[in-house]
Amino acid sequence: MENCTLLISTYNWPQALDLCLQSVMKQSKLPKEIVIADDGSDRDTAEIIDKYRIVNKVPIKHVWQEDLGFRKSLIMNKAVKGASYEYIVQIDGDVILNRNFIEDHLIVAERSTFVRGTRAHIRKEYVQEMFLNSQSDFKFYSKGIKNRFNAIRLPSLSWLVSKRELSGRSVRGCNMAFWKTDFVQVNGYNNDLKGWGHEDEELATRLVNNGIIKKSVKFRCIQYHIFHPLASRELENIHDDLLFDVRNNKIIRCENGYENSFYK
Repeated sequence: MENCTLLISTYNWPQALDLCLQSVMKQSKLPKEIVIADDGSDRDTAEIIDKYRIVNKVPIKHVWQEDLGFRKSLIMNKAVKGASYEYIVQIDGDVILNRNFIEDHLIVAERSTFVRGTRAHIRKEYVQEMFLNSQSDFKFYSKGIKNRFNAIRLPSLSWLVSKRELSGRSVRGCNMAFWKTDFVQVNGYNNDLKGWGHEDEELATRLVNNGIIKKSVKFRCIQYHIFHPLASRELENIHDDLLFDVRNNKIIRCENGYENSFYK
């Protein structure tokens, strides 16, 4: 795989997005474009994006929708519509990428699969210092890291610990990659999932129900998640019920998804 779109979701955390984009610009292999899925951020986020447009290393599309509460599924569908390339690497705007992140994803890309990566974490007590130093380069031994095992990059051993399975469990959109055609076939994210909870896992389960294999990757595709307070979980039980239905009834397409999402 030679080309990809990097899809970044964000909402009103320009400091984090700034460091995220710094790490993107340092990649050993740059994505061909960046599409930012913005769920209603204010002007500060747009200014950060404009700063990286001036750098002009990678074309950036800013797909924005009005802030009407947590509507990540809808903005992700709109952003995928704006993607020019067939392979999409998806992250959140609150992660910092290892410099080989995109290169690794392109190496492990394979037809009839989607990729599920893992993440290390930047500790709460180190976040202020990280922002103060504008730090966008981390290693597994760096100060402030936990879950260090997930920060070890060993490409020669990656194939030994990576696995394939027909399961959508434990998928997070912060480190995921898929083929746009596979995404469209299941009608993308479910727009009826509003508020936090399991929208990525629900999508992954429908991909699996359609015969697309989850490829879980270790020792490659390394990223570092910046600590932040948890979002409201008040709708999680409703989302759990929908996910249960999708899993047990082998549902492939959602009713209200990609085809119902309009990108301008």
